[in-house]
Amino acid sequence: MISVLPPEPGRPYAIVAAEGQASPLDLPESTFIDLYKSHGALLFRGFDMDLATFTAFTARHCSSSVFNESPDRLLVDRENNIQSVNLGVDPFPLHPELSREPWKPDVCFFWCMSPPSRGGETVVCDGVEIVRRLPPPVFEELRSRRLYYTQIMAPEVCRYWLGSAEPDDETMRNPPAGCPYTFFRLNGRVARSFNRPALHKPMFTNDLAFGNFLLFARYYLGKKNFPTFERGELVPDELVAAVKAASDPITAPVAWRESDFIVLDNSRFMHGRNAIVEMSERQIASFFGYLNFAEPDAEEIPDAPWRRGMFKPPQPARPAR
Repeated sequence: MISVLPPEPGRPYAIVAAEGQASPLDLPESTFIDLYKSHGALLFRGFDMDLATFTAFTARHCSSSVFNESPDRLLVDRENNIQSVNLGVDPFPLHPELSREPWKPDVCFFWCMSPPSRGGETVVCDGVEIVRRLPPPVFEELRSRRLYYTQIMAPEVCRYWLGSAEPDDETMRNPPAGCPYTFFRLNGRVARSFNRPALHKPMFTNDLAFGNFLLFARYYLGKKNFPTFERGELVPDELVAAVKAASDPITAPVAWRESDFIVLDNSRFMHGRNAIVEMSERQIASFFGYLNFAEPDAEEIPDAPWRRGMFKPPQPARPAR
């Protein structure tokens, strides 16, 4: 028997609960899709879970996945692209997964293999509700702006996207089909850039949402120049602070229990975490995928490579440690 508790004030996610012995695979695919489209954030609780079940559940609903190259993650299952979450102890500000790249996944799955005894809650916030709470001047400013993500490219990244570690200007002006960036020279080096609206329409609602890298870059990384506005202008501190003030009261923690797993619409919901007290206790697996029933953003490139199988983007070589 499976029951569903819809979201309520103070809890932006629905709870899908098993009453008695049940596998999440017992939930019909059509029912999952309806719940996902309606709520966008689902906490599955009380189900029989193991790695094989988690793998089968993600494979049922996703056609492909992306490898998250962020440091301090372990590979839980290499063949099926299941990783741990970041193994540090810091609290993380709200962010959609991989929103710093043009291949932001559709969906995030997080499975609790071992819960922490205290602290380390994952926090969840609805980007649509953030927009509803923005002061009108902040809303009007963000609605009219775009965020630009610009990075200097390492030679191996140039080689992957442009076929050469040192591409000429003609190659940069005419990148291959399937490349999601524009290229230019910045202080004599090759740079890549892509952009998205500061407020966007999620996959399964017509309401605008806030869901980008701004809060994480500003409040965790201390970066003000990634992303920027259209002409390279820094996003003002007071604008970012207004978004944080709107999001703080509606950010809800999930106190993990063993075998819990969360499914988040990454086009609508942001997530973060509270500080971790004992890192060895907290074991969370993650999978970042592209849905079988996706309605891709109109700004996504046609026939995107990340929708055609396991996608592992190129990264600069890291020095040995």
